[in-house]
Amino acid sequence: QVQLVESGGGLVYSGGSLRLSCAASGFPFSTYAMTWHRQAPGKERELIARITGNSDFTQYADAVKGRFTASRDNANNTLYLQMNDLKPEDTAVYYCKVSAYLRDHWGQGTQVIVSS
Repeated sequence: QVQLVESGGGLVYSGGSLRLSCAASGFPFSTYAMTWHRQAPGKERELIARITGNSDFTQYADAVKGRFTASRDNANNTLYLQMNDLKPEDTAVYYCKVSAYLRDHWGQGTQVIVSS
């Protein structure tokens, strides 16, 4: 079955960096676009980044453009999100997602807290 496991979250100060990982299994990873989402306390989950299967196209929400970079290692079935210049408003639970086999599959999420 499809499994997604995020890791790499934590507590960081404003201006700091983190790299999130999403280990994928149960589907042909390289053939699927992947997305990163986040959900801040009291807010709806939002799409922040998308990357195609062969990494030829990436797309970002305005709130993270220029600071976050999505990438992937298809040989190791792993998705990444490099987050630089973090701000307190980036505090959220971060999720990876794949739409495969007629449904969306989510990881359990990883918490990112940015302190000022």
